[in-house]
Amino acid sequence: MSRTAPHFTQPLLKTPFHERARAFSQVDRFIPWSGYTTVDVFTTVEQEYFAIRNAATLYDLTPMVKYRIAGPQALPYLNRLVTRDLAKLKTDRVAYCVWCNDAGHVLDDGTVFRLGESEYRLCTAERQIDWLLDSAVGFDVEIGEITEEIAALALQGPTSCAVLKSAGLGGVERLKPFEIGRFSLGAARLMVSRTGFTGDLGYELWMQPQAAEQVWDALLEAGSTRGIRPIGSQALNMARIEAGFLSPHLDFVSAEQTIRTGRDRSPLELGLAWLIDFEKGHFNGRRALLAERARGLRRLLVGLDIEGNKPAHNALLYSAAGGRREVGSVTSATWSPTCKRNIALAMVDAPYFEVGSTVWADIYLNRELVWERRMSRATVVERPFFAPDRRRATPPADF
Repeated sequence: MSRTAPHFTQPLLKTPFHERARAFSQVDRFIPWSGYTTVDVFTTVEQEYFAIRNAATLYDLTPMVKYRIAGPQALPYLNRLVTRDLAKLKTDRVAYCVWCNDAGHVLDDGTVFRLGESEYRLCTAERQIDWLLDSAVGFDVEIGEITEEIAALALQGPTSCAVLKSAGLGGVERLKPFEIGRFSLGAARLMVSRTGFTGDLGYELWMQPQAAEQVWDALLEAGSTRGIRPIGSQALNMARIEAGFLSPHLDFVSAEQTIRTGRDRSPLELGLAWLIDFEKGHFNGRRALLAERARGLRRLLVGLDIEGNKPAHNALLYSAAGGRREVGSVTSATWSPTCKRNIALAMVDAPYFEVGSTVWADIYLNRELVWERRMSRATVVERPFFAPDRRRATPPADF
């Protein structure tokens, strides 16, 4: 991808959608993501959030780090790397995965796309090339970063399928969750996966960078009567909390980046036991995870339903309203406009992480430069908080 300035004078790259996105930006709020500059908010968080839940939205996924993993031993390599059994993943399907170090602590999570018999694509939020290459010793496999070679858009919301059909992607309604299809949009070739980070009906579109602006324009035109609008990271974050999805640096820190003892997290502690297949054979961290399962969990990431309407950002959790015994902390929080609930994800110590348990959130509010403290009752509940039937309906309802 061409650059208009050397990296030392332009440290943040621009995605192929950058000029289109800037034209829609009314508040000029951009944030860095994996070496790129991306939009945090276009207009207001509220407008963008409600578009996710009631219409269709575009989110620039290009900074998502992408790796091509191919070769005769690509499958045994990946099965050694991740906790899930990818031998069960069929061609043109996608799987959510995590991978650990030998201590069973999470290094990162991501999605694995099986594109052929021996070709995969791994998408992560953070760069992992060193770990991937070190783990490949002894395997006949090729690994390369292809982030700049592929532009990506997330099209999410209840009218997203209708927008794609209106744009000319006939048959897209037959895609099942986590399935991949290939389509044409004018001269652009698209790979479309029925995946997303909102917990709603949605798709992710993967294309060559030179086709990016054409695809952006075509989708906005096709969705003009269905409320389509671009969204930034803040609105997406609200939706992913409602869906109960984890975000690195918020709900966990990579074991490669922690510097304090006890800050690493295992997939069992993150509530991701369903991603671990102990029967598939050896994988990184298997022995440590077996030992952890045998002795029982000391903490667990759970969902919280909190009294009141003030989000419990970074709140400490206590066993009683008196605030003497600390039993955890909130990792992500938001007021859910759709659920009409004050919700959060939190790491909670045993035995308080059982569903139905009560803990108390120590919430601080800054009101006109004066801090107020509130102890709010919080109940441990099941995740996700919001899971509409449309996210899995095939074909989706036509709008």
